[in-house]
Amino acid sequence: MNKDMKICKVEDCELDACHEGCSHRTSDRSQKAKASLISRLNRIEGQVRGIKGMIDKDVYCDDVLNQIAAVQSAMKSVSRLLLEGHMKSCLVKRIQSGEPEVIDELIKTIEKMMK
Repeated sequence: MNKDMKICKVEDCELDACHEGCSHRTSDRSQKAKASLISRLNRIEGQVRGIKGMIDKDVYCDDVLNQIAAVQSAMKSVSRLLLEGHMKSCLVKRIQSGEPEVIDELIKTIEKMMK
């Protein structure tokens, strides 16, 4: 990254009116895809709150662990959907615009996901 490039903080950035040198990136997700992801994340959020409640109520450890496994599986599902969308849209666009280094970015992301 260019040392002179400023990094936007989302709350400061108006996407359409970013300052020069902004490195804020966005994705073009359909409203349907976005709604699906938000819905899944809302369910996961509810599951996590449920787990907190289980801990507070001293629920049997194995039952709590099963709920944690369910949340982890749900998060992996969201990750796979995001990765698929990323590969089909963002990566294709960046490669077509002459940015083959995006493949290295993808490899690093996949490595993080596999940990």
